[in-house]
Amino acid sequence: MSDPDHRPTGPRLTRRAFIGAAGSAGLLALLAGCRPRSGSPTPTPTRTPRPAGTPSPVSTEASLPTLTAPATAEATPSAPATPTASPMPTATPTPPATPFPPGSATKLGLFISRNDPRIFDLLRTGNVAFVKTLEYDPNFATEIKQVAPKTVLVGRIDTEQINLATLNDPAAAARTFVDRLLPIATEARRLAAFDAWEAYNEPVPTDAEQMARLAQFEAERTRLLAAAGIRSVIGNFGTGQPNLALWPSFRPAIEAAIAHGGYLGLHEYSAPTMQYLTPQDPLGWGSDPAQEGWLTLRYRKVYRSYLQPNGLELPLLLTEVGVDGLVSNRPGPAGRGWQDFAGYWDGLGMGKDAPGNYMEQLAWYDAQLQQDSYVVGAAIYAAAASPGWESYELLGVDRVEPFLKQYLSVHPAK
Repeated sequence: MSDPDHRPTGPRLTRRAFIGAAGSAGLLALLAGCRPRSGSPTPTPTRTPRPAGTPSPVSTEASLPTLTAPATAEATPSAPATPTASPMPTATPTPPATPFPPGSATKLGLFISRNDPRIFDLLRTGNVAFVKTLEYDPNFATEIKQVAPKTVLVGRIDTEQINLATLNDPAAAARTFVDRLLPIATEARRLAAFDAWEAYNEPVPTDAEQMARLAQFEAERTRLLAAAGIRSVIGNFGTGQPNLALWPSFRPAIEAAIAHGGYLGLHEYSAPTMQYLTPQDPLGWGSDPAQEGWLTLRYRKVYRSYLQPNGLELPLLLTEVGVDGLVSNRPGPAGRGWQDFAGYWDGLGMGKDAPGNYMEQLAWYDAQLQQDSYVVGAAIYAAAASPGWESYELLGVDRVEPFLKQYLSVHPAK
């Protein structure tokens, strides 16, 4: 667990040092060589409201200090004493993605908001572990499976948020939801392409009674869909949710998902870096599987403290992950998606290559996921982002896409 009041005092590992040190030893060998940092527990985070149908990260209840690092200004050449002929300046070319060395099987995937042909360039690597999508056009789903047959494909229909305070008949609500989903999910091409379907996005139970209602809803939904040959992703809780003490009340849903081949779905976002509120905050690269976090790597608290001791381990899909500035009580500048943190990362000593810096944070997270056999995949938000969420966009030659494509190409999925 992390202590936000004590920051690492060792040398920072920049992108250039990271790549230079990796060499032929490979990415994971470097990751394993860095020491984790430990400290005192941090309060359980609380939720930050967001618009419906979008990721909803949270942060800690405590007020946290801001990470600071002096900005380094580039030296400006002095003007010549007397006029002389000077060559015309030339444009500085955009540096190519620095190659990642081969490594273990990746668990990274994509959250896809809509169809975009660039998505298939990533899928053609054959190594995208998981795709979560709001786009359920049957032709689109069929093409994903044709291009990437090993990729786990999960869908979600756009619905209003569930109100657990007024959910008086969870079983009836489950039947209503299933009646709405079945005509979509049982269409022949979708049935062949999709591996599972979610229900409501980011429910927020406030007490054990509400969690029990949600469990009844999810258990009945899972059973009804299973009767039609459809698997479920249960939970789909937002970042930092739910309160860890509420997990025992969710047991009926977990048991139903295990019985019918389903998955648990969780979201994990953080900011200003993905390592924030883990022992690796802010720039460490260790892959110690003992690490946990309050935003990213929070899933380990759930599995180690509740699911595994009770024989309830089930496959995990992290259906939304990434950097998201909408977490509350965090250090760093105002912002939303990873693109808004370029200057801050540069000030930390990571350099000006924001897409590469983000890819390295994703590589750190992937190295952590690879330690846990029950993790199936993690969908990075977002590829082909919806309007209003452009600062999260992965696709584009000046964004994360080239780095991610190269990383996927040398980290074959299982």
